[in-house]
Amino acid sequence: MPQYKVAIVGAGPAGYFAAQALQNLQTDDLSFAIDMIERLPTPWGLVRSGVAPDHPKIKTVSKVFEKVATAEGFSLYGNVELGTDISIDVLKAKYDAVVIATGSATGKKLGIAGEDLPGSISAAQFVPWYNGHPDFADFNPELNCETAVVIGAGNVAMDVARILALEPAELDETDTALHAIDALRKSNIRKVVISARRGPEHAAFTSPELRDLPKLEHTNVVMNPADIAAALERAGDEPEKEVRNNLEAMRLISELEQGKHARTMEFQFLHTPTEFRGNGKVEEVVFTTSAGEEKVIKCGLVITAIGYEADPISGIPYEKGKVLNSDGRVSENVYVVGWAKRGPSGVIGTNKSDAADVMNLLVADLNEPKPLTELTSLITTNKVISQSHWQSINAAEIAAGEPHGKPRIKAVSREELLRLGGL
Repeated sequence: MPQYKVAIVGAGPAGYFAAQALQNLQTDDLSFAIDMIERLPTPWGLVRSGVAPDHPKIKTVSKVFEKVATAEGFSLYGNVELGTDISIDVLKAKYDAVVIATGSATGKKLGIAGEDLPGSISAAQFVPWYNGHPDFADFNPELNCETAVVIGAGNVAMDVARILALEPAELDETDTALHAIDALRKSNIRKVVISARRGPEHAAFTSPELRDLPKLEHTNVVMNPADIAAALERAGDEPEKEVRNNLEAMRLISELEQGKHARTMEFQFLHTPTEFRGNGKVEEVVFTTSAGEEKVIKCGLVITAIGYEADPISGIPYEKGKVLNSDGRVSENVYVVGWAKRGPSGVIGTNKSDAADVMNLLVADLNEPKPLTELTSLITTNKVISQSHWQSINAAEIAAGEPHGKPRIKAVSREELLRLGGL
């Protein structure tokens, strides 16, 4: 029986769903040896470092990833960076197929004056900071101000605003990084404004996320009833189901009784940011309203959550923040899945069907299998995290969290993660 060797670069949802799709395509006449390569010492990608810690149900998809990872023929190679520890050219030469599943990790820019002032950051920095990503453990967001502005109209913007606006004690039973909980306890922020350039009917929030907002125990959630009424009118008699569900959830929020809490999360729509102003740091954001008027919000922190771009990999073609591809094909025996393929769209589950489609193309393109090569002989680093090493890290984090009623306490430095893994 021919066995093909496939390298998957990136151990996030797209990578695991690609591996699962290949495993599902195996027959009596076709099998795969899958090597998953991950830059960090930990797998799971955004499920570990992107999903909001106060939404733990979404993280249960990790059980699927662990089932994939413990299947025969699968190997994890964590703490291995493409371009540093191994090159794309070596992978292309030694593997029957290479799958790029590196996601999108760089925040898009607004391209307006003042965007680079201190106090202006991206959700691509803030989210991994509170989620314990090793690269952001020393990040220091400006929390010594009363008002923060979050620019964006998707679930990432909502997550960021919610983390800033909730009472930090509500994070005590989550896996939020301990350094972030400590910083949020000391935060002076009491008002968070989420600002969207378009109307409520065009917002990319999902209705389950919106329906959770009234459950915040110590935070006012404010939407202008007139904004929602106008959006309902613009949406017409038969809006799409997602729009209808969103607007209904927003209508309920707009009718909430306000003013009983010290913390407020306020939505504004049809406001376009035009400039960040301040003397050496952000002190105010200038908007233009749909009526063409100028509106200024004084604040000390602005977080942009307007999308992500993929970080380029040497030897892989990129265009407009994505890997250049045709239905997932990049070049001879190189493929791409997930956000690196299509941009930051959809939810975690969207990657499953996307990966399955691309893996069908990969299988159709296969030729005679190449001689099997042991990946460890090609890697320059001597501290490679295997699946068993990761299981040791995972067990140690879970054990550390148990006495505190947390699902886990994350190790946030590479050194500590390697130590927990036994390296």
